[in-house]
Amino acid sequence: MTLSVCDAAPDPALKRKVIHIDCDCFFAAVEMRENPAYRDIPIAIGGDASRRGVISTCNYPAREFGVRSAMPTAQALKLCPQLTLVPGQMALYREVSRQVMVILQQYAWQRDGITLLQQVSVDEAYLEIDPALNASDIAERIRTQVREQVGITVSAGIAPNKFLAKVASDWNKPDGLCVVKPHRVMDFVSLLDVGKIPGIGPAMQKKLEQQGIETCEQAQQWSQADLVRTFGRMGAMLYQRCRGIDTRQLSLGRERKSIGVERTFAQDLAGEQACLEQLPRLWQLWTERVAKTEFEVEQLAPFVKVKFADFSQTTLADAHEIASEQGFARLLTQAIKRKNQGVRLLGIGGRCPQLNQQQLALF
Repeated sequence: MTLSVCDAAPDPALKRKVIHIDCDCFFAAVEMRENPAYRDIPIAIGGDASRRGVISTCNYPAREFGVRSAMPTAQALKLCPQLTLVPGQMALYREVSRQVMVILQQYAWQRDGITLLQQVSVDEAYLEIDPALNASDIAERIRTQVREQVGITVSAGIAPNKFLAKVASDWNKPDGLCVVKPHRVMDFVSLLDVGKIPGIGPAMQKKLEQQGIETCEQAQQWSQADLVRTFGRMGAMLYQRCRGIDTRQLSLGRERKSIGVERTFAQDLAGEQACLEQLPRLWQLWTERVAKTEFEVEQLAPFVKVKFADFSQTTLADAHEIASEQGFARLLTQAIKRKNQGVRLLGIGGRCPQLNQQQLALF
């Protein structure tokens, strides 16, 4: 276990105490709990290399070889030939997730009859606690209770808002704790690479680097107007985050509208077959993402998204289609034929049950 405290004048607005709990290599941790023989060898949960499978999660011994989540299984096996590939047990992972969330509910602030707990996915959640309480003590109790009762480890980040808490939870992984105190916020964020900001992906990070922005401290030298002018909406978000500002409250009971995955290609795909060859990988990523929610694949109404070489975009759904690899293939085939151009982005997804048939018809 590791602990660090990032003890800028105090900002009176920063009074909240938010804890972000992140299970360490969750799927792999559950498998290691179930089979102790896996604990000291590199393992990964993922699809078969022969079907263009990808890695969902791997344990830390595998990461030492360079294996990472979302990496093609074939590439992972080249990096680590002794890698043990384990098929996923989504029902088991959901049950272990439920056990962790029950523990978190015991510590979340009960304010006005509402539990301030937001489950983000199967392996992570935010909770807010009473500002009068000792957040470090509560986080340690949570981590101890999860370890003893559930048999896995979690890392925790404590901060005045969601953004900082999430970054902090990754600071001392695995099995770590990091506290960002209000009067140390600017010191903490100034050290961050902009790529650590949730929402800034590789493509956006490359654009920032082209403008000489690699750290939050460098981003702080830009005015909000210049960031927005150069990067649009992301510029406005960057202006806030590089200063440690995040006013978002915990999302309590918000309905999820859809679950999707997409991939942008470095070179445009030419032709229907080239596009369909990408589907097995998208399908696996999507089913793994669905597994992290409360929904089953069969409950979701499928749709596909295609962005062409000229940046025009089309989305297609069929209320009578089923969410299967074959169903997505049929939708993709139709969508691709809408324009005789190369394809720069493909996406698949499912609308959640609360959307009615009239809404689905809009797609």
